[in-house]
Order: sequence, then structure tokens, then C-alpha cells
Amino acid sequence: MTHARTAGSSEWTFNQVEILRMKRISWTVVAVISLLATAATAENWPAWRGAGGIGVSKETQLPTRFSASENITWKAPLPAAGNSTPIIWDQRVFVTSATDGGKVRSLVCFDRGNGKKLWQHDVPYPQQETAHSDNPFCSGSPTTDGRLVYASFDSAGVVACDFSGQVVWQRDLGKLTHVFGPATTPVLYKHLLIIHRGPGDPTHIVALDKKTGKTVWDTAEKGINDKLYGSWSTPVIYRVGDHDEFALSMPGQLKGFDPLTGKELWKCDGLGPSNYPDTAVGDGVLIGVSGFQKSMMAVRMGGRGDITSERLWHVEMTQQRVGSGVVHDGYLYVSNAPGIAECIDVKTGQSVWKERLGGTLWGSMLLVGDRLYVSNTQGEIFILDASPQYRLIARNAMEEHIKASLAPSDGQLFIRTYKNLYCVGARRK
Repeated sequence: MTHARTAGSSEWTFNQVEILRMKRISWTVVAVISLLATAATAENWPAWRGAGGIGVSKETQLPTRFSASENITWKAPLPAAGNSTPIIWDQRVFVTSATDGGKVRSLVCFDRGNGKKLWQHDVPYPQQETAHSDNPFCSGSPTTDGRLVYASFDSAGVVACDFSGQVVWQRDLGKLTHVFGPATTPVLYKHLLIIHRGPGDPTHIVALDKKTGKTVWDTAEKGINDKLYGSWSTPVIYRVGDHDEFALSMPGQLKGFDPLTGKELWKCDGLGPSNYPDTAVGDGVLIGVSGFQKSMMAVRMGGRGDITSERLWHVEMTQQRVGSGVVHDGYLYVSNAPGIAECIDVKTGQSVWKERLGGTLWGSMLLVGDRLYVSNTQGEIFILDASPQYRLIARNAMEEHIKASLAPSDGQLFIRTYKNLYCVGARRK
């Protein structure tokens, strides 16, 4: 049977219409694929140390010259001072914040294009809690999988919201008490949301189903924990052979776990009693870094049981370190709190260079290509060569207190100060 229609003097057969329809579908598919490819090249920053959790960005066009008034795309006021890092997904920027002395803990969403606040979800917690003045409540950053955004508010629980601000689920995981307050960030792994609930009593690592908030596994921490010591580290997931593990710098020990079950796979003695930085990962090596001028050590990936005797190296005394480091081409780059940046040989643990940048360096190292970005608490952002030969590229003054780490995405740099959220630079075309 042949179908036809008249269009002026032209007659279209059924076959011709079908061919035209298929061509349109093909062009639609091509357009969708093109859009997806474009989106894939636009790097999101879904967690406080990026998608890989190691502070490494694939950006190529990040600005190097800016200030509080130069090269600023927009500036948005924040509800309160805070240390949590912004995360970015497409057109949304998320931060956590606490007001009223920690009695209200909030997840806040901004429009990436203009900095307008789109919504804020508040979780009340009227009970009295302690925290250090340098560690405001909600110091842990949010994280997202592009569908939901998750925030751990410690004693106030865990919340998952969709991108419109609607609560999908919320969990109370019990009170977590420490004199200095907690500051860890949830980590996404497959169907799980993994949270290091520490320091404090009781310290444990818990995995929740990311869709429902139900507990999948819960592993108690048996290391050193008291009213002064503990770990503020966030789990770092890495690949070993045909499986994944996560490492966590704990009081006195560096440990490895199975992310699907929470089972402890290995441990290595030798860290100090307080650990702020995350485990540094790279070149098949895991590096645990202590705070309070205590030790630093390295082990190879893939160990089992007690691997203390298998340490690659162990350095007893170091400078105070709060921010996390990055590994690049055989070198570890770290920020020391007294204002000194340092390059360390991964194979030996020996310092290659130490250079004073100035101020107090609390920010974590961010690696962008072959450049390092790091901030001090006085509001300066330094850009260095990631090289065994020291070179300072730029020194940029934001003129506001900064403790949060920097967040890059799609050609832009996001900076959270104690007053404002800044977007620096233009998006890639």
C-alpha cells in the first residue's frame, strides 16, 4: 500500500516520508551526542577534592591573575563563616554553612551563572556542642552525583536533597562529640555514601545507601581517640589491580578498607595521634601525613594485614600540616601551616625544596595541569610550578579570611572566604 500527500505540485510517498523521518532522528542523535560530549569536557567538581578525591583537576584554562576586584565574575554573600569547600555540578554551586552558633546547619545552593542563591535547606540542632574557633560547624563539604547532593552535619545527621532543594531522605546517626569539632566530607562510591564519623566518641565509618539513606555497613574505629586527639581525614578511594580500596589516616595508623563491606584490609603503624590531611595517593603509593609536627610515612598499594614492616619510608618530625597534599610525577607537594610550601620525593620522603609563601597555609594543594594552587588564611592565593625546581607564578590577594580549599570547574575558580563565595574567570566556550 502506498501513502502519498500533495504539497504544491510535489507528491511524497510513504517511503520518502520515512526516509526524511529517519534523517531527522539521526540528526537529533548526533546533536544529543554532541551535547553530551560538550558536557563531558566541562569538568564538574563534585566533592571537596574533586571527582577522584585527590585534588587533581583536568582544567587547562584556569585563571592565574585575579583579586577581590579583578577578574571576578560574581560575588555572593554567605550566611556565615565556614571552612567547607564549594562543589560544582553544571549550573549549580553548593556549600555548607552553620548559623546561630551551630544550632542551624545549612546546605546552600547558588546559580553558577550569576551567584544568585537558589535555595537553602536548614537542619536545626538546638543542643549545645563544642568546636574550635578555627573549625566552625559544617566544616565538612557537600558532595554530589549529579542527581542528589549530600551533606553530613555530624550530630545533626545526614541529608540528601535533589537539585531543587527538596529533601529525599534524612538520617540521624547519633551524637558525635569532640572538643575541636569534626570536619570530614562524605564520599560517594557506586551505590554507597561513605562517611568517616570522627573524631569523637564514638568514632566509626558508616556506609549508607545513597538512594534511601539506609545503613549498609558500619565499622567501629578502634584506634587512639580521646578528647584532644583524632582524625579529621576524609576517605580516599583508589584502584589496586582489579578492585577498589579506600585509605584513611587515623590516629597512630594509616589504614585500608574495602568500600563495599567496610572490612579493614591492612594497617600500618607510625602516624601521630592527630591527623588533618587526607591520605595522598599517586604513583602506586599511599602517604599518610600527621598534624602537630608529627610523622609522615609511605606504603605501597595492595598490602594486606599489618604492613608496618613494609613502609617505604618514615619521617618522625614534620611541620604542622592541616591541608592535604597532591602527588605529581614522583613528588608530593604539601602546604605547611607556618606559611611554607614543600616538595617531597615520593620514593625517599626527602624534602626537595621548602619555600616560604607567607601567612598561615591551611588550604589544601590543588593541581591543575602542571600548576599548584594553594591559599593562606590571610586571603592570598599562590600559584606555583608543580616541579622539583621551585617557581612562584602568581600571588593573588582576595583580602578576606580563607580556610576552605579551592574548587575549579570549566575554566572557573570558586573561592569560599569567611564572608563571600567568589567565582573567578570565564567559562570555556
